Amino acid sequence: MRALICKEFGPYENLEVAEVEAPPLAEGFVQVDVKAAGVNFPDILLVEGKYQAQPPFPFIPGTECAGVVSELGKNTSGFKPGDRVIVATMLGGFAEQAVAPAAQVIPIPDVMSFEHAAAFTTIYGTSYHALKQRAKLKPGETVLVLGAAGGVGLATVQLAKAMGAKVIAAASSAEKLEIAREGGADELINYTTEDLKARVREITGNKGVDVVYDPVGGDYSEAALRATGWGGRYLVIGFAAGPIPKVPLNLALLNSRDILGVFWGAWAGRNPRENAQNMKELFDLYEAGKIVPHISAAYPLEDFAKAFADIMERRVKGKVILTF
Repeated sequence: MRALICKEFGPYENLEVAEVEAPPLAEGFVQVDVKAAGVNFPDILLVEGKYQAQPPFPFIPGTECAGVVSELGKNTSGFKPGDRVIVATMLGGFAEQAVAPAAQVIPIPDVMSFEHAAAFTTIYGTSYHALKQRAKLKPGETVLVLGAAGGVGLATVQLAKAMGAKVIAAASSAEKLEIAREGGADELINYTTEDLKARVREITGNKGVDVVYDPVGGDYSEAALRATGWGGRYLVIGFAAGPIPKVPLNLALLNSRDILGVFWGAWAGRNPRENAQNMKELFDLYEAGKIVPHISAAYPLEDFAKAFADIMERRVKGKVILTF
């Protein structure tokens, strides 16, 4: 099978597409013929050696993919050949065949395309867990989303709106903000030309927002935290801008604000039943047309570097995928 191979940590341009043997099919595992795979920022961190986990070499990156079940390991139940599924796994998604424990394989609705399925699990799983379990978002509250045209950002815009919140989308260009508006954002802030804190205060009548969703980090994090009102919840998702911000902790004290870390993958592993319920609710929202992945670009496996570059250069609006 063809697969993307990482032989040592370094720039993603050093990865190779090569013919390798399909991974062995162990007891309790499912083998899937991959049709599409989602590319995420952590995939790039992983191959560069900057992620929390550092697998042994060589390895196949790719945390999520979608396709058709082709074979079951011994004593594996719940699936049959021909089933359409998502595979949510730490490694192995960027290959023509993926193998994962049955617990990490998720059936998809008949109406969902493989492209949407490949772009679904990580961004919506992360964002829904952040809003539902961490922020405990209530209808009528106001959510500020940084990086609102990126994968998790746009997913959060859609989900917060579906959950009954008012959504303020912040992004770095008018083009990106238009994508966020199409996703359901009520208010828009271009934080390269506008003062983020001042605009939030203006929009909210000086009250501040209830929730901040921050997958960006960098220079805008402190301003966003200052823009939360009394009892506000600031969700730490990631640091796509690069620098990890160092915010004054007195800001948490002054307005009784909460700073909440969000690590969906680890939470899902510890809480499989709650995560399964989240996924069911997300599929229901998809089938109702309330959330729809926005595919920024789709590349064949051989053009993986273009997909990675889109993410690193922040050109992605929604999600970029690899196709097989």
